[in-house]
Amino acid sequence: MTHLSTFPPPSPTAPRPVLRRARRAEAGALAALLADAFHDDPLTRWITPDPERRARVLPGLFGVFLDMSFAYDAVTCTPDLDAVLLWTPPDAQAELEARGEEFAGRFEDVLGVREAASLALIAELQASRHPVAPHYYASFGAVRGGARGRGLLGALVAEVLREADAAGCGAYAEASSPGGEASARGQGFVRLGEDIVLPDGGPRLRPMWREPR
Repeated sequence: MTHLSTFPPPSPTAPRPVLRRARRAEAGALAALLADAFHDDPLTRWITPDPERRARVLPGLFGVFLDMSFAYDAVTCTPDLDAVLLWTPPDAQAELEARGEEFAGRFEDVLGVREAASLALIAELQASRHPVAPHYYASFGAVRGGARGRGLLGALVAEVLREADAAGCGAYAEASSPGGEASARGQGFVRLGEDIVLPDGGPRLRPMWREPR
């Protein structure tokens, strides 16, 4: 389960925020930031409907996702940990899928059998839509409440796009809202096929693709 909501592109006139790679020792603080940001997200509500349980399990869930990106030094943040972006470089998807059994066990430990099965369904639907071409995958992003509106997440995405462009690779993301799609388009993404629609009235994700520049 990976997606971005709204990430307005940084203003061309604003100074570029200072960004850096996160350290594994900061995983706990970043997991808490992501858990808070995604507590009321349609996807996490679909997986774990009970809000109190959701608050308990999300830090552990995001701890696993952080591990996935840390394996590739692919967690970018602001120095004060007010904003974070998880992403993966080309070829990571195949390697992570090869470790699927390991991660499935970890997700089940965090979520339990039923909710882990819901997560696995999302991951299966997403994997079926990933582009074949090598690409950078922008996944979870979050900004602390008091720091929102400063273009931090857009700056984090732009940093990954610069790396993708330097490598001559495309970038892929999934927008979870009309605002998210508009923000992605502002950074050069275009729609890639039909929406990913979850069953039983669940939310949808819009695959988005950006060619290298």
